Amino acid sequence: MRVEGLRLNYGGADIVKGLDLELPAGRISVIVGANGCGKSTLLRGLSRLLKPSAGHVLLDGDELHRLAPRALARRVALLPQTPVTPEALSVRELVAHGRAPYRSALRRESGEDRAAVERALDSTQLQGLADTVVSDLSGGQRQRAWIAMALAQETDVLLLDEPTTYLDLAHQVDVLETVWELNARRGTTVVMVLHDLNLAARYAHHLVALKDGVLVAQGSPAEVVTTPIVREVLGLETVVIPDPVAGTPMVVPRAGAAAVITRSGEPGAGGDAAPSGTHGPAEQVAAPAKPTVRNSNGEQA
Repeated sequence: MRVEGLRLNYGGADIVKGLDLELPAGRISVIVGANGCGKSTLLRGLSRLLKPSAGHVLLDGDELHRLAPRALARRVALLPQTPVTPEALSVRELVAHGRAPYRSALRRESGEDRAAVERALDSTQLQGLADTVVSDLSGGQRQRAWIAMALAQETDVLLLDEPTTYLDLAHQVDVLETVWELNARRGTTVVMVLHDLNLAARYAHHLVALKDGVLVAQGSPAEVVTTPIVREVLGLETVVIPDPVAGTPMVVPRAGAAAVITRSGEPGAGGDAAPSGTHGPAEQVAAPAKPTVRNSNGEQA
């Protein structure tokens, strides 16, 4: 998926401002940045929920906003932030809704539709809960059910808007492990928005950092999660060290409120001076303490 000169606006105000991106096929890309920087707006543009005021979104060379709705739904699946939980609907019934792009008034559920639903349930480890009412699931299980519905569409691209919102850490990891395994098994291109930089660095192959609707950096976690870039994107003084488990970059905020950068770009009064340097490799202050489980290239140890 490629983005060229993309502008997206609400009420005449540009939110995403002339963005150029290359989102690698078959990999997991994560969009990061402060609240209000345009992350979710960009995802809406990538899913065609928001029409660009300028620029293009290309999928395998095809202009996304010129595709017929049914053709688009067979190529791109979107899981929005905090979808409304249906009442009295089983997990299997919810997942079956993902087959809507393949049905019509004259074509009801086929054997292939049923097989696709079973594959999605298997992939998300939900077969044992297939007949459970969705509203009775835990937060993590419910999110996996929504992901299964998106998987049942059998698209090449899966867009996830903050899939870990309102989940505790254990359920966040559960959902992201599910996404990682699906990408590894199916080769689906995944683009998602996350707030947690450390989880983003651990589960992404490719990171996109935004500030005020403008691209600050894109590349591997090691290229993007650095002290200078975190300072620019979040206005926060940090140290970046290797994650002792995964070996990926891990952001540690400096102690004290004075570590927060002011609008002028200078450290807050009374705090340590901001470290000098340009956008370069992460500040490595310690080697991984344990054998890595997953390295920065996404390989299992």
